[in-house]
Parts: sequence; structure tokens; C-alpha cells
Amino acid sequence: MPTPAEIKKALLQAGFEVYRTRGDAVHVAERVRENLLMDSGVVVGAEPLRVGFVVRAQRSDFPGAADELLFDRARALAEAAVARGYTEGAAALRHVHDPGDAARTLDTWCEVQFEKPVASLELAVSEVGFALSLEKTAVPR
Repeated sequence: MPTPAEIKKALLQAGFEVYRTRGDAVHVAERVRENLLMDSGVVVGAEPLRVGFVVRAQRSDFPGAADELLFDRARALAEAAVARGYTEGAAALRHVHDPGDAARTLDTWCEVQFEKPVASLELAVSEVGFALSLEKTAVPR
């Protein structure tokens, strides 16, 4: 199995930006909005070698919707990934707190994590490209 350093090197050589390395996981940077803010919803894990990503539905975009409906909206974003062999790993609520007042919640996100084991570093790099192509946040229609 490749080390996190080898994963990072392969991702950089393939033209991806690395957001950070934490433990055995290399988080891939995604540019969000035109002001070049970075986020990381795609990760390559080393032990075992796998690619994962997180999708979400934000309560502020769907006021009054039940949590389960928000989780379903998030899961719908991953339908193409599930068809490609990704499986759901976890679903969790994340409360986004005001940086100036930790007691105040700005939003609640219903997040669902998906993951797929891969047999080689080359396949991992290919799957990162696929995972980056997915919409990660549900939007009202």
C-alpha cells in the first residue's frame, strides 16, 4: 500500500491540489466560488487504499425540511458514485457555529460520506477526478 507521502506526490503529479494530510488521509482541495476559497470534500486514504467524498444538504437551503429529507437530498447527489461502486459510510448532522459566538448556530448540514476501496494508486487518482466532478451540495430546484 502507498504511504500518504506517495499518495500526495501522485495527486500533485496528476495536477490536483492537496488541501492537507491528516493521519493516513490526503485531503484534495476543491475551489469553491470565484473568490478562490478552498474546501475539501474528497479524500484518499492509505490504510486500506480508498477514495471518499462527502455530500450535504444545508438546512438554510431547505427551511422546515425534516433531517431525513435533507439526508435523502444529499444521497441523491451520489447516485452516479453508488452505481460506480461507492458505498455509504456514515451520515451525520454538522452544526455550523458563528465564529464570533460559538453558542450561535448559523446553519445545520446533513452530511453523507461515501467511500470506495481501490486496488492501486493509479485507480485512486482516477477516482479522485470522478469524485471532484460530482456536485457536493444539494440546491433547491
